[in-house]
Amino acid sequence: MSPGSAPPLRIAVIGHVEHITLGRVPAVPRPGEIAHLEAPRWFPGGGGGVAFWQLARGPAEVHLFTALGDDEAARDVEAALAASGARIHAARRAERHTRDVVMVTPDGERTIVVVGEPLHPRAADPLPWDLLGACDAAYFTAQDPDALRAARAARLLVLTARRRPALIRSGVRADVVVGSAVDPREASALADYPVAPGAVVLTEGSQGGRIETAGGTVRFPAPPDPGRAGGAAYGAGDSFAGALVYYLAAGLPLPDACARAGRHGAAVLRGTDPREAQEPLAPP
Repeated sequence: MSPGSAPPLRIAVIGHVEHITLGRVPAVPRPGEIAHLEAPRWFPGGGGGVAFWQLARGPAEVHLFTALGDDEAARDVEAALAASGARIHAARRAERHTRDVVMVTPDGERTIVVVGEPLHPRAADPLPWDLLGACDAAYFTAQDPDALRAARAARLLVLTARRRPALIRSGVRADVVVGSAVDPREASALADYPVAPGAVVLTEGSQGGRIETAGGTVRFPAPPDPGRAGGAAYGAGDSFAGALVYYLAAGLPLPDACARAGRHGAAVLRGTDPREAQEPLAPP
């Protein structure tokens, strides 16, 4: 940092990171069939992992709060996360780390088999939760309501819509809830939250998306066609969420931040491994 320049943004990701094995299949197997993954690869992914990788591709100081098992998969995940250069704060669990198998069909859609329950950090874990009070933003994709209360200490709190039950139980007010309008786990409206968030952002793929606030609903445009050419949809929504957190923390108005984040979500469609296709973040 040069003399007189502002310090980098400090952003936290709080949630699960799975050991992902991803490959292509001609079709999702029907009952009794066997599918062979073509060109399989592994990487740390999942809802928290992909958003983390997107944020790590920018100038912010990134802190990951997560949990790890005690097997080879956990050690592989930990080593790959450490290589990112970000700060990793991991609780330890005396169990196997969660693995995902992701099957990508020729149309780019993905089917995910989760082996075991995702491992989430909890407020009772001996992690530096006080650090969140010094963060410009926190992205929450964990399950513990107490951990969510700790995340609320950040200047900006963004939450995946998949964690609506945790948000309701916590009683805190999120600044933004983000999800997909076509995912039944995520589609929601302000009226679905006893403590209404500042905004609900729902993506709609090639149609762009919409933002609902107390003042009404506005739309944001779809990004340019990324030239999918056989890419995979895995990680697009989580890359959008990670980029959205960054641009909001950097001071962009919500509609502008959504439009910028859309480009990062769409970029993932160009490849198979989302880490390889994610575009770097840059200050607006």
